[in-house]
Amino acid sequence: MKYAWIDTYRPTYGLAESCAVQGVSLSGYHAWKRGGTPDRKRLTDAQMLALIQAIHRELKGAHGSPRMVRELRGRGFPASKERVERLMRENGIRARHKRRFKATTDSKHALPVAPNRLARNFAPDTPN
Repeated sequence: MKYAWIDTYRPTYGLAESCAVQGVSLSGYHAWKRGGTPDRKRLTDAQMLALIQAIHRELKGAHGSPRMVRELRGRGFPASKERVERLMRENGIRARHKRRFKATTDSKHALPVAPNRLARNFAPDTPN
């Protein structure tokens, strides 16, 4: 309604004054004149959580919040890092961690090597 009034009286009053009187911005008027911009399509927390859970199952729990954000944005959904972190934390969604490497053999020890008492020869003469 305000923009229509401004548009009607634009020839009579200046654009800047009309916007100031109506309490709207010049850029808002110009956006209305262009046809407006569509409202932001933001997912609700429940929708975002369902999407995160589906991706988490699909990727077998391999993604944490940084990679989850990249995955969501790659699929065309706007997502902030903080929001994804919060939703994952509140709902107990965590990435799988790789196991640490544990050395099971120490070949640089100073202990004596057991002697080969059986003297078995593992080099075959012919196949089979």
